[in-house]
Amino acid sequence: MCISPATSGGVRIQQSRRLPDFLQTVNLKYVKLGYHYLITHLLTLCLVPLMAVVVIEASQMNPDDIHQLWLQLQYNLVSVIIFSAMVVFGSTVYIMTRPRSVYLVDYSCYKPPSHLQVRYQQFMEHSKLTGDFDESSLEFQRKILERSGLGEETYVPEAMHYIPPRPSMAAAREEAEQVIFGALDNLFANTNVKPKDFGILVVNCSLFNPTPSLSAMIVNKYKLRGNIRSFNLGGMGCSAGVIAVDLAKDMLQIHRNTYAVVVSTENITQNWYFGNKKSMLIPNCLFRVGGSAVLLSNKSVDRRRAKYKLVHVVRTHCGADDKAFRCVYQEQDDAGKTGVSLSKDLMAIAGGALKTNITTLGPLVLPLSEQLLFFVTLVAKKLFNAKVKPYIPDFKLAFDHFCIHAGGRAVIDELEKNLQLLPVHVEASRMTLHRFGNTSSSSIWYELAYTEAKGRMQKGNRVWQIAFGSGFKCNSAVWEALQSVKPSPHSPWEDCIHGYPVETVA
Repeated sequence: MCISPATSGGVRIQQSRRLPDFLQTVNLKYVKLGYHYLITHLLTLCLVPLMAVVVIEASQMNPDDIHQLWLQLQYNLVSVIIFSAMVVFGSTVYIMTRPRSVYLVDYSCYKPPSHLQVRYQQFMEHSKLTGDFDESSLEFQRKILERSGLGEETYVPEAMHYIPPRPSMAAAREEAEQVIFGALDNLFANTNVKPKDFGILVVNCSLFNPTPSLSAMIVNKYKLRGNIRSFNLGGMGCSAGVIAVDLAKDMLQIHRNTYAVVVSTENITQNWYFGNKKSMLIPNCLFRVGGSAVLLSNKSVDRRRAKYKLVHVVRTHCGADDKAFRCVYQEQDDAGKTGVSLSKDLMAIAGGALKTNITTLGPLVLPLSEQLLFFVTLVAKKLFNAKVKPYIPDFKLAFDHFCIHAGGRAVIDELEKNLQLLPVHVEASRMTLHRFGNTSSSSIWYELAYTEAKGRMQKGNRVWQIAFGSGFKCNSAVWEALQSVKPSPHSPWEDCIHGYPVETVA
C-alpha cells in the first residue's frame, strides 16, 4: 500500500510531504536501461527497412528483368536452396521470438452498495464511540479527512459500520467475496466469456491472505477447470495491480490461445487500526472498499473487440535499500495493536522510485525529438559538467491520458507539478480519490473507467498507468486504445459521472 504522509503529532514533517524534483536529478544508468529494453526489438527495427528496400527494388523491375532473374536462378540451384533455407530459418526465429500481443478485452470495477457509504461526520462519531482512540488521535484523523481529497460517498466494509466494529475472519472473507465476485460477475456478463474459458488467474491482495487462498476461492466459486494456472500475490502494496498484469502478460507469452483474468483488491475488515500511533492512523482515513477484474487475451481474433493493447510494462524495485524497505511497514505498536506504519521519508523514497521508473520508461515512449533534447543536455551536464538546465521531457507528447494511483492528494499534486501536467490530466485520479477513496491496487482501473465515462478515450490514444507501493516499488503500464472506447455496462461511474469533476478542498 502507499499513501501520502501527514503531520505526526506535534512534530512537523512538511519537508517530507513533497516529492523531490526527480526530473532534475536524472541518473544516466536508468536511461541506459530504457535503451536496453528498446534494443531488444533490434531485429524488428532492422527487418523493417530491409523489407522496404526489397519492395522498392521489386516494384521497379519490368518483365524482362524478371525473366532474366528467373534464368539466373535456374543455373544457381544451390544458391536458391541456401537462400530459401536462410529465409525460412530467419522467419521462424522472428515468429518464435516475437512477443505475442496482449489485448485487454474488458474490465470491471466493483461498486459497493450505498448502505456502506461513510460520511465524515459518521466516520468521526464511530471512531469516538469505539473508545479506542484518545482525543489527540481523533483530532488527527479529523484533520487528515479534511485534507485527504475524499468525498462524502466513499465506502467502508460492513464490519466497520457496527459500534463497536466487528472485524473477524468471517467478515473479512465476506468482504473479499462481495468485492471479487461482484467484479467478476459483471466482467463475465459484459464479455460473454465463460469462467471455464480462461486458463490463467492472477489475484493480488496485500494484507488479507487466508488459507485457502483468494485465487482458490475464485476457483471454487466458478468451478474453474483443474489445469488452470492460478497465482495469489500478497504483501505487494498498491502497485501489485501492475505486477499482476505483468505476470499475466508473461504467462500469455507461453500459453497460446487463452484468456487471463487479473483480480486486484485490498481487504480492510481485518486491517483497521485501533491504536493511537499517528503514523498508523492514516490508512483508516484514506483506504476504502474497492476492487477490479481485468480480462486479457492473446487471441488474435479478440483484437476486433478488445478495448486496449498492452504496449509496455516497466517495474522498479527499491527494496535493496533499507529505508525504502521499511518506509511502509506492517507492525505492532507499543500496545500490541497491528497496523501499517509510514515513515517520514516516504515521499522522498517515492520520488526516487518514480525517477528511476520514468527515466527507464522514457526511451520506450517519448518521441525521438524529446529523446534527443533530453539526451544531449544530460550528456553535457554529466560528462562535461556544463552548467545547463536539464531538459525535462514532455510526457504529454507520449501519453494522452494519465492514471496516477490515487494514494493521496499530495502525491497527485506533486506528480502534476513534476511532470508539468495539466489539471485535466490528473482529473481522473483526483475524482477517483474523491468518489471511491484509495482502493489500493484497483484505483488505476477506476481512473481508466472515469476517462471512458467522460467519452475522452479515442482510437490510438495512449494511457499511462503508474502505481507505487510498499517494498518500495514503482510500476508503470502503457496501453493503446484499439477503438474509441465507450464505458462498459454497470461502470462504477454510470450513475454519477454527470456530477464530475467536482472541486476538492485545497
